[in-house]
Amino acid sequence: MKQNKVNYHLLYEKQIESVKALNSKPTLLLHSCCAPCSSLCLERLTPYFDVTVLYYNPNITNSEEYFKRLNEQIEFCKNAYGNTVKVVAGDYNVVDFYTAIKGREEDEERGERCKLCYALRLEETAKFAKENGFNYFTTTLSVSPYKNEQWLNELLNEYSLSYGVNCLFTDFKKDGGYLRSIELSKEYNLYRQNYCGCEFSKR
Repeated sequence: MKQNKVNYHLLYEKQIESVKALNSKPTLLLHSCCAPCSSLCLERLTPYFDVTVLYYNPNITNSEEYFKRLNEQIEFCKNAYGNTVKVVAGDYNVVDFYTAIKGREEDEERGERCKLCYALRLEETAKFAKENGFNYFTTTLSVSPYKNEQWLNELLNEYSLSYGVNCLFTDFKKDGGYLRSIELSKEYNLYRQNYCGCEFSKR
């Protein structure tokens, strides 16, 4: 029997209402795939959270592309948020990506290989959040219409439970989120890549 999709955007809105009732901003670790996707997410999150961006993307198998996106992320946060949003770069080792997706190299784009890639990056985010005392963690990935938000949020919940740190459920593409990310990219003249990052998506 096919399960009904969970409305994670509704869950997100309920979580935000709870955060609004607090006397201070909780800390949130935001896994980011790139500056353009983070632009919309940060616009929505910074009114309610003290946000730190974690740039952890070993799936980007071309090192020149990886560092181009990392530098763009750092520059965007500096230009848009000054010193209020910190950027942390995770370890960059493409072997971690190839190990995680081993046996799924021939999968269709948006298939099981992509879910394994999500899991690699989100587990590292949850682990970093726990080790560094963040109140919440989440990801920018759901802003893309090409990403499976059900898988992403299931993984957020799984790692929230296993690492003992709150996740923030997200479907950032809702309410015009993806289009707003394009507007912000134009406003800040951000580099928008035309593939996710791995060699398979580039093909």
